[in-house]
Amino acid sequence: MPLSFQYLDAIKMLFLPTCSLLLLLPNVVNSGQILLKITQRFRDLHTQRNKEFFQTALANGYQPLQHVKEGVLDQPLDHFNRQNINTFRQRFLVNEEYWQRPEGPVFLFVGGEGPICKFDLLTGHHVDMAKEHGALLLAVEHRFYGDSINPDGLETENLAYLSSQQALADLAVFHQYISESFNLSCRNTWISFGGSYSGSLSAWFRGKFPNLVYGAVASSAPVKAKLDFFEYSNVVGLGLKNEAVGGSEECLAKVREAFVLVEATLISENFTKVAADFGCCQTPNNPDDQMELMQSLADIMMGTVQYNEEGVLMSIKELCSVMTDKREENEGEMEAYNRLVKLSQIYRSTSNEPCLDISHEKTVKDLLDTSHRHRRRSERQWIYQTCTEFGFYQTCEDTTCPFSGMLTLQAQTKLCAEVFGISQHSLPARIAFTNSYYGGDHPQTTRVLYVNGGVDPWKELSVVQDSTDEAQTVFIKNTAHCADMSSQRLKDPHSLRKARQEIENHVALWLKTAALEQMKKSKPCL
Repeated sequence: MPLSFQYLDAIKMLFLPTCSLLLLLPNVVNSGQILLKITQRFRDLHTQRNKEFFQTALANGYQPLQHVKEGVLDQPLDHFNRQNINTFRQRFLVNEEYWQRPEGPVFLFVGGEGPICKFDLLTGHHVDMAKEHGALLLAVEHRFYGDSINPDGLETENLAYLSSQQALADLAVFHQYISESFNLSCRNTWISFGGSYSGSLSAWFRGKFPNLVYGAVASSAPVKAKLDFFEYSNVVGLGLKNEAVGGSEECLAKVREAFVLVEATLISENFTKVAADFGCCQTPNNPDDQMELMQSLADIMMGTVQYNEEGVLMSIKELCSVMTDKREENEGEMEAYNRLVKLSQIYRSTSNEPCLDISHEKTVKDLLDTSHRHRRRSERQWIYQTCTEFGFYQTCEDTTCPFSGMLTLQAQTKLCAEVFGISQHSLPARIAFTNSYYGGDHPQTTRVLYVNGGVDPWKELSVVQDSTDEAQTVFIKNTAHCADMSSQRLKDPHSLRKARQEIENHVALWLKTAALEQMKKSKPCL
């Protein structure tokens, strides 16, 4: 007997959307290797949860995957040079299950810095709203990520065609292709959705092509490019002392003390002890490897705050419980250091890593690899975009940073020169262009809804206050990165449930307004 929709909805409350949720990028918008791995674990965890849901559905006679069809569109490699006739194959997905033909709306899920997958059109808040409004569901993969990349696409000279500007032009061509394929007209109102980097793209698509997309939801979207993103670490510190999410002043103080002690041990050149204590694969004899170690330890803190209570690593409450544990005695002045050692052990245990890889040489070697044997690979592409468009380097040179001052802008931007031959001195001008082109965190756009969580560090680069009458914001106190994009779950706090209702109200209003505008037009809809 098939599952009823009511029963399916009850099960879906337990699961989250996956694959292209970042990332900042996510999606992998992060600077350290550990944080990249935590982001991937976030995706893997939700993929597994979704698989379990669909196995239950299949056992009861419902086959949701059959509703999602995959397609490929030949896109111009360079939209801004007509003399370049080269193309790449862009992958997309379509779900017509809820679509009320012929005038139902179109909900576009914008892909970010990773592959899209069928779950993107089967679960999530945008899918719940599509069911309510009878929308055609679409997901399109970002150029140079997932399977949407030519065999030689990761060569440095070809990465020149990887940019947010080209990606938005891809969306415009995709819009035309879908409109022709499904015989759509101006009565089919398009709404775009995205989270993290793809949230920025959702907002920018509305801003640059307002005639194509009527409204946009941009969740946890860092629309402001910033070279030195020191605010990220500061917000992580605030999360660690936020009692509402399990933090405390003592926890933050212990974290600060722990990093001071690690630095002091390195300064005393006791490299063997540090390597043994933190289970490093290499002994941090040189400054580059020491920086990698400090970045890895900071990443554990960053990942915990960014994905708080999502079951990826640990919650803020659990981390602070370790850092303030009073049960072990006789640790003396190294108490905080030993608590940080414990956290690194927990990370390695839960991630099944035998040791902590802190080799800067290996990091560079991996990023120089231009093969793409694994479709989930995204580090090389994303770091290229940070070097050419966004920055987003999470530094710790500000005095309020709770981690190590070794995490400098100079150390992080060095990868641009080492991997791509991009001068560090060119980065400020590149980032200034991005903000000039899109408007930074004061975009002149209408009907864009910016949604941000209170403990999410990326809110610092998003729009958190209304800049115009029609550029609205939703702020969700004490929630983390992209939390609103999941379907409702039993454990969700009231603030998150209320935020989703606000999003639903905006989308419903946009669709109603668009329909009224069409009724008032004297010319027929083409």
